[in-house]
Amino acid sequence: MAKQTAAADTESRATRFMKSALAILGETGRTDFTVLEVVERSKTSLRSFYQRFSSKDELLLALIDEIMVESTRKWCADTDGLPSTTALRVLIDRVCPPAESSKQDRVNRGLARYFDHLAETLPREYARVLVPLHELIKDIINRGIAEGSFRAGLDVDAIAALIMQSALGAMRQRVFGVELNGSPVDAGHIYDFCVNGLVGPR
Repeated sequence: MAKQTAAADTESRATRFMKSALAILGETGRTDFTVLEVVERSKTSLRSFYQRFSSKDELLLALIDEIMVESTRKWCADTDGLPSTTALRVLIDRVCPPAESSKQDRVNRGLARYFDHLAETLPREYARVLVPLHELIKDIINRGIAEGSFRAGLDVDAIAALIMQSALGAMRQRVFGVELNGSPVDAGHIYDFCVNGLVGPR
């Protein structure tokens, strides 16, 4: 019982640190805050922080990991039982929504910058964080092949990775205001591009 209580307390403190980091991101849009800022925001101690995380990078990685797992769980529920083409459109809509507030925009900017850092410095961890989303896209593609909506013979792993990177890349461009053709790429553009590659020539 004591061990269970200690584990729950550790988890609670980890969650508190992640919520504090998320709050700072929402205020500043930056990930260059210090561990001390997180500790002060969470009203805990440095000792408590380092019992759970070895560094700020580990904290941010845990935050992104949790966001991706929870988001993908919701997206699975949103797309469950839908025809594959509809499921793909719903998923892309969920992955690429415009920010609903200035706070969400700042969070998106901060996390997008950290994703770049993660891909460069910890590529294996970066890949691991994206596994749930990649698996969901693979499931939708395989469902489409079984339905006859998508053509047979696709390299599902590779196509799923391309769809995922297209969606995340377009979202990143919008977050940073990169408009190559004078207007932002939206979810509809991404869906049309991706589904054309799945169904082949019409």
